[in-house]
Amino acid sequence: GRTTETKQTLVKMRGLMALGENNLFLHKEGPGRLYYRIGMSYAPKSLFVKASNYGFEVTRTYSNLKGKESVAYDEEKKVWKAKLGEKVKVTLTMTSTAKRYHVALVDFLPAGLEPLNPALKGSPKGDDEADSSGGGGRLMYNPYTYRCYSRKYWPEHINLRDERAEAFRSLLWPGIYEFTYTATATSLGEFVVPPAKAEEMYSPENFGRSNSERFHVVETL
Repeated sequence: GRTTETKQTLVKMRGLMALGENNLFLHKEGPGRLYYRIGMSYAPKSLFVKASNYGFEVTRTYSNLKGKESVAYDEEKKVWKAKLGEKVKVTLTMTSTAKRYHVALVDFLPAGLEPLNPALKGSPKGDDEADSSGGGGRLMYNPYTYRCYSRKYWPEHINLRDERAEAFRSLLWPGIYEFTYTATATSLGEFVVPPAKAEEMYSPENFGRSNSERFHVVETL
């Protein structure tokens, strides 16, 4: 008969690698529908990983606030540099060509930066266009759905934590979206920045990430 019983099987990676390249076949016996999910948990060998697009394209840039020279990119050394004590505008661009559900966009900060949360009383004021509000407020034309949408107001919920910034949306139509916030360079040092990542939280196989980057907080640019 039919059942809602669930079963889970874990296989270690070294066991799969010992088998070499093989196909995986799933089949069921009896009437009814079989629901299944195959996932893999892993850690990369290197801290520096390249961008990937498995449903989302994600890019990240750092820029100056109006009238400031607080951050710069060293093309020769391939490293971002920010001046200690200055504010930095962080911009994430997320592109999806399909309708997605329960989307999370997460940006991990270098240890030398701390996000500014304008919702907290006493928090320093950031950039008017980058106060963790989601980006520019202009209406954009969506070539995938033939409709207009706002890059600014797409997040339904935002979390600003010590080490990361998060934006969430329960239903995301195809399009190009931006999420911006302001951070302060609080600690001198040389840091590795993990990739920013977008994913469907309940279908994590649909995801995308930006490149890993190097980020230095210095006394002078």
